[in-house]
Amino acid sequence: MWSEERVDRSVRRVLPRSFLARSLLILLLPLLVTQGIALELFYGNYLRVVSRRFSDSVASEIALSLDLMERYHARGDRAWLITTARNRTQLAMTWRPGQRLTRFGSTHVLGPMDDDLVRAMQEIVAYPFFIDWLRDEHTVFIDIQVPDGVLAVEAPRKRLDVGQIWLFVLWALSGSILLFGVAALFMRNQVRAIRRLAKAAEQFGLGRDPGPIRPEGAQEVRKAAVAFNRMQDRILRFVSQRTAVLAGVSHDLRTPLTRMRLSLAMLPHAGSLDAAELREDIADMVADVAEMERMIESYLSFARGEGAEIPVTMDLATLLDDVAASARRAGVAVHAVDCSPGITLQARPDAMRRMLGNLAENARRHGAGVWLSGRGERNMAVIEIDDDGPGIPADRREDVFRAFSSGGGGGGTGLGLTIVRDIARAHGGEIRLESSRMGGLNVKITLPR
Repeated sequence: MWSEERVDRSVRRVLPRSFLARSLLILLLPLLVTQGIALELFYGNYLRVVSRRFSDSVASEIALSLDLMERYHARGDRAWLITTARNRTQLAMTWRPGQRLTRFGSTHVLGPMDDDLVRAMQEIVAYPFFIDWLRDEHTVFIDIQVPDGVLAVEAPRKRLDVGQIWLFVLWALSGSILLFGVAALFMRNQVRAIRRLAKAAEQFGLGRDPGPIRPEGAQEVRKAAVAFNRMQDRILRFVSQRTAVLAGVSHDLRTPLTRMRLSLAMLPHAGSLDAAELREDIADMVADVAEMERMIESYLSFARGEGAEIPVTMDLATLLDDVAASARRAGVAVHAVDCSPGITLQARPDAMRRMLGNLAENARRHGAGVWLSGRGERNMAVIEIDDDGPGIPADRREDVFRAFSSGGGGGGTGLGLTIVRDIARAHGGEIRLESSRMGGLNVKITLPR
């Protein structure tokens, strides 16, 4: 374990730290390996085989010419052989009688052809020789030491050189640079989107509002940007609602506190007191205390949220039956429960029961009966609660979701529908208010299955 950690630290010190640099390194290494393999396959196989064959051919023609010159060594025959070799083999031969070679071997050049020609000459020609590749870029000069002189051979370089190896290397290198540049350009655009996402998350974590970021880049990066925008919207909505609740606490509690203060101020401060005379004032203060308890409980329920509860797989029909039974025990007139079988969803049970229970309680406070229904639409589960109450005007249906806003009548703190929408959105769903076919309000909740 210690050695693995040590190796891991060593690798981290060597590797670049940025995501862009590491991505480019991941692209560069396979590219270099691929080009190296291609170079070795081409240079190591094709070039060497062809070069070996070219060298054997030239060396064989020189050896044949030497054999003929040794057999027909007369001056006229030798001149005829040299002329014929030039015309038939493209080898320009010159006989230099009495000369001696001072250098032997070869002047080496890039590529396999110099070694291949030396090997072929050593195997086929029995005399010392010297090969000059550098005197002329188009001609290879081969000097052969024979007993009575030197045979100078000028071989066209194209008969020995398959091709300039640097051309292939340049082509491979330029292709690699081009491909690497294109890949780096695309990768930089991907990394730019990730950096923009990271910067927006950092700004949002510092309490600033960077606004929604534009999804761009690869599909996964786009999904991350969309998820960030949704998260940012939910958090901002959460903060604004909690801020509104805190701002409204003093406003809503001020009224019962003022009444209690007035009642206490009106009590006699001296003399004997008759309990019967104080009964009405005490009852009013008890009612004010009960109202404040109800308000505080609503505030605490709203502030607690449902984040601690673990989502489980729930059957929608069973959920609606449980909610209907609880609502009937609370005095709600539940006329019917209709749900398609086999519809399941991942949800928090207590939060779902609380959401539907709040809607049923709202209908009860307005003296209405309710109809519960559920069905599936593609990958969504749809829950509808219809009532036959007074309903809510179309121009006020969005306002009732705001904290401390009430649909009118029935009392309450104005947090019921706010809590309902919070729970629906926490499950990835949405809630919409419409006119009901029963004459009242239709509440449609859409949740992912």
